[in-house]
Amino acid sequence: MKLNTPTIAFTGGGSSGHVTPNIALIKNFQQLNWSVFYIGSKNGIEKELITREKIPYYSVSSGKLRRYFSWQNFLDPFKTVWGILQALLIFRKTKPDVLFSKGGFVAFPVVVAAWLTRIPVIAHESDMTPGLANRLSFPFAKKICLTFETGKQFFSDPNKVLITGTPLRPALLQGNAEKGRQFCGFDANKKVILIYGGGSGADRINIAMRQHLTELLSDFHIIHLCGKSKTDAAFENIKGYKQFEYVHEELGDLLAAADLVISRAGANSIYELLALRKPSILIPLSAKASRGDQIQNAEYFEEKGLMTVLPDERLSDGALLSVIQKVSDELPEVRRRLNDYPVENAIQRITALVQEYARTKTLP
Repeated sequence: MKLNTPTIAFTGGGSSGHVTPNIALIKNFQQLNWSVFYIGSKNGIEKELITREKIPYYSVSSGKLRRYFSWQNFLDPFKTVWGILQALLIFRKTKPDVLFSKGGFVAFPVVVAAWLTRIPVIAHESDMTPGLANRLSFPFAKKICLTFETGKQFFSDPNKVLITGTPLRPALLQGNAEKGRQFCGFDANKKVILIYGGGSGADRINIAMRQHLTELLSDFHIIHLCGKSKTDAAFENIKGYKQFEYVHEELGDLLAAADLVISRAGANSIYELLALRKPSILIPLSAKASRGDQIQNAEYFEEKGLMTVLPDERLSDGALLSVIQKVSDELPEVRRRLNDYPVENAIQRITALVQEYARTKTLP
């Protein structure tokens, strides 16, 4: 039997949504004294986020999994094969007990290399409908963990599917509302709205919010996470309004202070808001800017009466203000429904699954 410290490899990239759940799991495995390392692309956002956490990082080549015609499609199979070979060399050196894959195009060659070396693969899908990387990775995985029950219909073998929810950063669940207000210099006399639109998806939300700022500040304090280089000096030093490019450790406190959250509709963000029982207005990226997964996510939870959807196309016609006012009037009832929604402890469930497959691999 293998007696040394167990090792888990992580992969996933292309967007922060493929990385932040991995970071939550990594911190848990570090506390359990596992060795951890990460495999991602050379220049993707995953490298920035993971190296900032001082986690060992390896780069591999990968093709982009496109659904449209591009001359790059003819080169990508060669990049993917090269990525598989690179991952094989990494696994030969590191000998992990398990690979955990969060998806994204960089994950596919890593998953295939793990399968070839008989390293158990556990994958995770956040969205209602799985991304292409996870669809392709499914035959090579022992299990795929889903955030939402509705995703099961897209996988051929139900015995390989487990509903776990999404791993959440513990700090988000331990926020202090009073600290959040103090951080912004807000008193307790008004409700607080927190707005964040992600990175590339923030511009339209930022513009719409600033158009209605004067009207909103009569009833609300506003916390505005604008995105990198997207704060506006013209809106500095306005009482009741605080804008930030982004925040780190303070995010849990700011979420705790918020009475209403306005957000894009990425699956990770939605699950965080469900876990925090936060009434929300979701503004999904349009189908022109995404594969339509955010629209599906948002509409599903609006149908359940848990969140309100404002289509991205309506940001320019002044609808944001009226939707905020409507949701604000319904906050007590929305909170009641949110309190009844079951939220899984994904870190606990996934950790147990990883430990099970690690023991299976190391048995003589």
